[in-house]
Amino acid sequence: MAGKKRKQVGTPAIQQLTKQGIAFRVVEYERGAEAGSYGQEAARALNANPDFICKTLLVQLADAELVVAVIPVTGQLNLRVLARAAGAKKAMMAPPELAERRTGYVVGGISPFGQRNAHRTFVDESVEQAEEIFVSGGRRGLEVVAAAEAFVDVLGAIFVPLVVA
Repeated sequence: MAGKKRKQVGTPAIQQLTKQGIAFRVVEYERGAEAGSYGQEAARALNANPDFICKTLLVQLADAELVVAVIPVTGQLNLRVLARAAGAKKAMMAPPELAERRTGYVVGGISPFGQRNAHRTFVDESVEQAEEIFVSGGRRGLEVVAAAEAFVDVLGAIFVPLVVA
């Protein structure tokens, strides 16, 4: 059937990684109902070190620019350090509705890859040497696992210390 457009499979994150020729794997797990236990829950379900399972956060800088922060689920984002790394005076978490609108993903399933709008991306330096980093694949309970280089190659990410000490 020449001329027919092939339907793309997967989330925008999976599509972007595939299109860019990045080596990655996809893992899924059942999410429980416990609030606030995502990191430990994901670590158990994925049989992975929680220090290498990361959350994707959308942050609004003082000039209204939105940037992405990727940090281990075991840590807390240091907004002052992120603001300084981004060359801004101040940073605050973006409202969930804005994060969803700008990324095209729902909160709890925001991936740094395949976002609707491109954003500067900062990744905590603690995961830079990890063989594999787990991040949302664009849906709750879906993770993409890739090497740190994927964040640089696809997103132009900068590795900096982002977690509260």
